[in-house]
Amino acid sequence: MCGIVGYVGPRDAVSIILNGLKRLEYRGYDSAGVAVINSNQIEVRRDAGKLSQLIDLVAKSPLTGAPGIGHTRWATHGAPSARNAHPHVGNSGKVVVVHNGIVENFLELKDELVSEGVNFLSDTDTETIVHLAEHYQAANTEGSFVEAARRTFQKIEGANVVVLMSADEPDKIVTARIGNAGGVVIGLGENENFIASDIPAILEHTRKVIFLESRQMAIITREGVRIETLEGVEVKPEIHTIAWDAVAAEKGEYRHFMQKEIHEQVRALTDTLAGRVDFKEGRIRLPELNLTPELANRIQRIYITACGTAAYAGMVGKYLIEKIARIPVEVVIGSEFRYSDPIVDENTVVLAISQSGETADTLAAMEEGRRKGGIIWSIVNAVGSQAMRVSNGTIAMQTGPEIGVASTKAFTAPLVDQYMLAILLADMRGVIDEKTRKALVADLRLVPDLAGRVLDTEPEVEKVAHALKDIKGCLYLGRGINMPIAYEGALKLKEISYIHAEGYPAGEMKHGPIALIDEEMPVLCIAPKDPWHEKMISQIQQAKARGGMVIAVATEGDELVPSMADHVLWIPETPWMLSPIITVLPLQLLAYHIATIRGLDVDQPRNLAKSVTVE
Repeated sequence: MCGIVGYVGPRDAVSIILNGLKRLEYRGYDSAGVAVINSNQIEVRRDAGKLSQLIDLVAKSPLTGAPGIGHTRWATHGAPSARNAHPHVGNSGKVVVVHNGIVENFLELKDELVSEGVNFLSDTDTETIVHLAEHYQAANTEGSFVEAARRTFQKIEGANVVVLMSADEPDKIVTARIGNAGGVVIGLGENENFIASDIPAILEHTRKVIFLESRQMAIITREGVRIETLEGVEVKPEIHTIAWDAVAAEKGEYRHFMQKEIHEQVRALTDTLAGRVDFKEGRIRLPELNLTPELANRIQRIYITACGTAAYAGMVGKYLIEKIARIPVEVVIGSEFRYSDPIVDENTVVLAISQSGETADTLAAMEEGRRKGGIIWSIVNAVGSQAMRVSNGTIAMQTGPEIGVASTKAFTAPLVDQYMLAILLADMRGVIDEKTRKALVADLRLVPDLAGRVLDTEPEVEKVAHALKDIKGCLYLGRGINMPIAYEGALKLKEISYIHAEGYPAGEMKHGPIALIDEEMPVLCIAPKDPWHEKMISQIQQAKARGGMVIAVATEGDELVPSMADHVLWIPETPWMLSPIITVLPLQLLAYHIATIRGLDVDQPRNLAKSVTVE
């Protein structure tokens, strides 16, 4: 959600912060701002709208100084406007704040502050933080800004990330992470240090970083970083070295990040397999999962919990794990898990899937599983994220940074991860024989090439997109293991094209959705050669009988589907349990090209954020 960048050092902070915020635009935002300290005075520039508007404002009304903090805001309290944009400055003009999260007790705090004569200038919950910090700094006889910040952090409730500066102590920035409100990454440089809510913002400056844990705060100066608990106990942090190349966060030859990331799936899938698949022995290795035969045989149930695209990946995982490993699996949306009183014990796995590893609802579901004694696993893309750190075992997606808001490579990678997990569980539990295991493993070798062959058909998919550019709605149908791909395909169209689309189990079409089908309602049928192929043929015939335009995903060489469908998105023949990885690719391309033809902002669709770090 909100993007945060901070800098302490000898250089001017403004350009560093603006460039860092630019790299966080994928998170989604509706306003932006920057604050610096110059000659013991705080200067702020902020505005509603895109970062380009802030950059124009800074050009017209320059500011310089250091340290500095910047922010891109996604509105929760108060409408998107200049007055509600961060940073917020206190009444004395001495303290400034940026913030990610929701101050759950802000009304109570605001009432207290107003009764003491504080004047609020915005509608945000964030503003309570800066006034609290000023209050505690004024009340502190020693005037310590760090202690004032600590008392402020202890006072606010909810999941929050807070970054504060004071003109009275212009050599430092103080930040804290309270709960699961997104990450805090501290970058370590030479005589300078950095803060960000995500790694790409500071990767061009340093690869050595510290991740703040919940209820930890950091005092950051140019000379160094001190980590403490909110109670004041010093913590010795682990320093991570990040291997990502900053160039990986650039579009390169592609028009949009989303297009680039769709095509990066061949490499991402290759990297997902690297080091984990022994094709010679036909075995899977997932060492970070910490899975043993004793644990594998103890598992009686698996909950897969996730949100959005990741949840649809989990639905595919349910098919794979139940089919291959014969363990009952239930998929529960992250935001519903903790409210459903799930039946979890020491023989239950809660497997969370998250691109960012910072999704608030998914983290809350993991915590609920842990509280009930479950085994916590995660499949995560962002190395060092909260979900990864709190898990008993993890599988890293290995896809590299995903900048586009609409997830693509972070959907296909966990499909492979769950396939590998299913084989490993089945092997350790002794429910598949050697021949079957080796055959399943051998099929993985095909995946990157199959994906590449589909992506090579992009020009043909773009032609179909032109035929569909003016549609008002679309029905996506799938069966069996490809039913979740209908959901995911519809979601992609909704996210970036703003066209109403609905994914549906194909067998349920006659139980309601068939009433929608006419010459103005196209029907996209996912009909590869798999165990449900004949059933999908029936769905195509029913749609055509009612005058609907049919777009079909079909396997090369299929002569029946093209005789009935108006448009065909071809895929190569694929082992059916791996088919979702391949059938989703033309749907990603189709949504992308419909959106670009309609002239829409593909990488930053309206109202959406890459990482949803508030409930």
